[in-house]
Amino acid sequence: MPALPNIPRAFSARFLALAAALVLAACTPTAGPGPGGGPRVQAGEPVPVALLVPGGGGNAGDAVVSRDLENAARLAIADLEGVAVDLRVYPTGGTAGGAQAAARQAADEGALILLGPLYAEAANAAGRTVAGDGLNVLAFSNNAAIAGGNVFVLGNTFDNVAGRLTAYAASQGKGDIFLVSAQTTAEEAGRDAVARAVGASRANLVGNLSFALNEAAIRGAAPRIAEQVRATGADSIFFTSGNAGAMAFLPQYLREQGISSQTTQFIGLTRLDIPPEALSQPGLQGAWFALPDPALQSNFRGRYAQAFGGQPHPLAGLAYDGIAAIGALAARGDALSRSSLTTGSGFVGVNGIFRLRADGTNERGLAVAQIRNNQVVVIDPAPRRFGGAGF
Repeated sequence: MPALPNIPRAFSARFLALAAALVLAACTPTAGPGPGGGPRVQAGEPVPVALLVPGGGGNAGDAVVSRDLENAARLAIADLEGVAVDLRVYPTGGTAGGAQAAARQAADEGALILLGPLYAEAANAAGRTVAGDGLNVLAFSNNAAIAGGNVFVLGNTFDNVAGRLTAYAASQGKGDIFLVSAQTTAEEAGRDAVARAVGASRANLVGNLSFALNEAAIRGAAPRIAEQVRATGADSIFFTSGNAGAMAFLPQYLREQGISSQTTQFIGLTRLDIPPEALSQPGLQGAWFALPDPALQSNFRGRYAQAFGGQPHPLAGLAYDGIAAIGALAARGDALSRSSLTTGSGFVGVNGIFRLRADGTNERGLAVAQIRNNQVVVIDPAPRRFGGAGF
């Protein structure tokens, strides 16, 4: 493993101490691998971990994210105390076939767990390939449709975001929600996640409206949204679109109809602060969205830049989180099994606290932020433990 340059240790000690505290609360050793389980870690031996990255297929973007995922994983390994990880990197070319071949090779070469791949189809293929070997897969995908069995998704899901924002809206007297979505596969999945979150909270879904994802349809939807918001008495409007889609236009069109976040709270399922230029959009002032713990994210970005130069890809932290979870379990001598991975007390990573669910999805501690005066302001901090505020 290449040496890491000048990584500060003070943050590492605090970080791993919190990780240990979270795991110790409810992590019970397993008797050994079972159906969908995983192998035990050998005491005193490095843990062989296969990192499946999307590079190797000639795509420049995949090459960048692959590099940053590996860097983040090695940063996490350097932070582990009392546990050694033998990280083995396998390019998948970003395809399901490549992931299948990489997973087979990793299992044959003795990996005890797979970290990655990134894309949903690739993760699904990798999981099927090693299911018979009793190995679990911690995929970087956020697609809940592939979760289950021996595949866990580390990516932040629509259900995580919708649940956090819906519960917060209800607590702030903004729980009569009107849901707005574009007619795309992703936004329909987001719409369904918001509907589930509302059903599980003290909020109410007072209406919904969808439209085709083109500028003419978005403009035409604005007066209909305004009319229905007024008719239903909605306290808030929950948008599934991001700034790469309808939110580049819709807030301004709604302002022209007399609807803004000053009259009806705007809530975004996606990061409304991306790209940074969006923060100056008049129609987004006052809007809410969710994001990972900003303090931990900032610390990670600073440490990554010091170690490797430049800023990490937004997904790189998922590799750190995966290593943090594996290292915490290995420190206890637990099997890398479903029952150990799904400990209720969870883990802590550079994106904040998280825990894996028995259905293969995850729960993450998120902050609620608001856009004010062209800046991001945290209005409800990310929880630092499960069972507290925010859950």
